[in-house]
Formats: sequence, structure tokens, C-alpha cells
Amino acid sequence: MVGLTSYFPSGDEYVTEDALKNLRNYRYRAVDKSFLTKYIYRHYWEWAVTLFPRWMAPNLITLTGLSFEIFDVLLVLLIMPDLEGPGPAWLYFAFGIGMWLYSTFDNVDGKQARRTGTSSPLGELFDHGCDALNCTIAGIVEASAFACGISWQTVAIVFFTTMTFFFSTWEEYHTGVLYLGYINGPTEILTLAVLACFASGIWGPAIWHVPASQGLPLIGRLFPETWELMDALLMITAIAMIFGHCLVCCLNVYSACKEQNRSFFATLPQLVQYVVFAGSCYIWLSNSTTIFTNNHLVLFMVTAGTAFGRIVSKIILAHLTEMPFPSYTVQMIPLVVGAVIARIGWFTPSTELFFLVISFLFVVVAYFHWALVVIERFCEFLGINCLTITPQPDIERPEPATA
Repeated sequence: MVGLTSYFPSGDEYVTEDALKNLRNYRYRAVDKSFLTKYIYRHYWEWAVTLFPRWMAPNLITLTGLSFEIFDVLLVLLIMPDLEGPGPAWLYFAFGIGMWLYSTFDNVDGKQARRTGTSSPLGELFDHGCDALNCTIAGIVEASAFACGISWQTVAIVFFTTMTFFFSTWEEYHTGVLYLGYINGPTEILTLAVLACFASGIWGPAIWHVPASQGLPLIGRLFPETWELMDALLMITAIAMIFGHCLVCCLNVYSACKEQNRSFFATLPQLVQYVVFAGSCYIWLSNSTTIFTNNHLVLFMVTAGTAFGRIVSKIILAHLTEMPFPSYTVQMIPLVVGAVIARIGWFTPSTELFFLVISFLFVVVAYFHWALVVIERFCEFLGINCLTITPQPDIERPEPATA
């Protein structure tokens, strides 16, 4: 056992004792300007939290919520492995219900923490860590609801979610505030995603693949004649994401840097990490001999998504412990190496699949070792448990400010 553990970094390499001491400075700060949250969902979540027993730990609520999305992915693999179908109507309703339950549990966990006096920095790390993993999981489910299949449309949906989450996490690291705008992913976009799943269940997923001119009669003619409604929606999403989210994150970081007399331009190289991540995935997929042709896209996405989960979780950890911004994670190595080998043309279908499986095992083992060790160190330092409740004085964690 000792020989096996020697291959992994020590707990102090993941988070030092000095970094843990900075947890004493922790204070959760969030701003939510969504009108849906302010006028509708906030009241729903305040009611929903009363359905949970007080002995149920907030992190257990978070993990249970993520399990609904994982269950949906298992349904995809069992019933509609080509991500296209069409599947039975109930499957699309299951997708929507799973997303809705995930959202509900994700928003109730913080209220449960305040309700039981168990708020802690571990809760934020655990919550955001699950959200990071769900970027890929929910993307796969939504692509299946749209009948995107084993295609670049599916890739785009997954990477739109990861890109927005990365920018939000980068923004929070520098501003110290989780900012959710008037239209944001966890609220309005997720609501639309749930409704889209239900629409596929009622009318069938073929509705997303009519000509763009038919699906969007007012603006459909602005797109190429060969484009489907799905292509147009992805383009609109990309434009909204870049100018309505990523640019806003940059402006908020710029303002924070200005207030703190720091260089905004010194923060921009930190974005290179995501460029390398997304670029490696794109190069590998563009030159793959088997991922698209032999239906291994879900395996690739889960592999890349787990690496992404580690990338942003390290940023969250650095934010909570006031450590320097992390610019690298070992789990990116298989993606970069795979991209290089694929680009050179050294893969055959069998060797590429073997490398992909080994990469999947590597990133999953590395991720869970990191997560378990960091959680254990947090629990030891804070004197708490992760998935069970022990009596603790409440750490102030106010409700997110609304517009």
C-alpha cells in the first residue's frame, strides 16, 4: 500500500498548512441579478429546502443532485448511445427532470448549510467542483435531447458550458465574488435547456433539425441555406457567450484589478490554460481515427470533462486558500499528448482507443485522489465531516444579493 501511495503527490503538495490557515478569512460573496431568481425561484428554493431533513449534510444534497445527471448519462448510454435516437418520449422528459432536480439540489444545498449552521469553505469547493464536472455531463445529456449525435454539434454544446464556467471561475478568483448576471447559465439557460428537453419529448427531437429559415422565420434567412435550426442556435449561443458572458467577466476582472492597483494584462496569460485544454481537444478530435467513426465521443468527453473538473477546482481551491492562480494540472498531459500523436498521424483505431481508455483511467484516478485528499485536509483543519453533519457554529454566508 505504501508503495502504491508513493506514486501520488502528498496532501501538502495539494494544499499546504499555511494555505489552510487562510480558510479563516473565508467569506462567501455572491451577486445574482436574475429576475427569475428574485421573483420566482428564490421562493421555490426556500420551500424546497424545508423538504430535506436537518440531519442531511449540504454536501450530500449536492452529491445527490449530481447523481440525477449521472443517471441521465447512463440512460443515454443504455438507450440512445448514438446521442441521436430518436428515443422514447419518456427519455427526454427524464433528461429535463434530471436537470431540474440537479438545479434544485444545487441551489438548496447552500440554504441547507445556513439552516443547519454548517456553512464552510468546503461547501463552496464541493459545490463548485460538482458543477465543474456537470458541465460535461449536462452537455452530453442536452446534446442527446437535441439529437446532435456523434458530431461537432455535441462537441460545441459541451465546450460552451466549460468555457463559460472557466471564465466565471477565473472572474471569481480575482473579484472574490460569484457574479450571476440578469441572464445566466445556472438559471435562465438551464431553464431553457429543461424546456428544450420537454419539447423533444412532446414533438420529437427532429424539431431542432428543420432548416434554420423554417425554425427561425424572422432571422433564419441570415444564416446559410444549408444550416439547420440547431446550427443557428449554436451560433447565436456562441455570440451571446462571448459578448454577454466572457467579455463581462473580463470587464469585472479589469475593474477588480484597477481597484487593487494590479495589472489586468498580467491576468490574461491565466486564460492560456483553457486555450491549451480546448485546443488539444479540438486537434485530437479533428485528426481522430476512431472517436467519431466508432462512437467513442462520450468516452472522450468524460475524459476531457474530468480533466476540466480538476482545472477549475484547483482555481476554486486557490481562491479559498489565497494561493497563486494555478496554471497547470497533470491531467492535461493525456489530452496534449493525444493531440500531438493524432496530428502526426501515429494512431490507428485500435491504438487510439487503447490510449483513450488509459487516459480516462489516469484522469479519473488522479482527480479522485486529489479530491479525496483535499476534502480530508479541509475536514481535519475545519473539524467537520464532508457528508455528515456535526454541530458547528455558523460561518456567515449571506444570501446572494439580487437586483
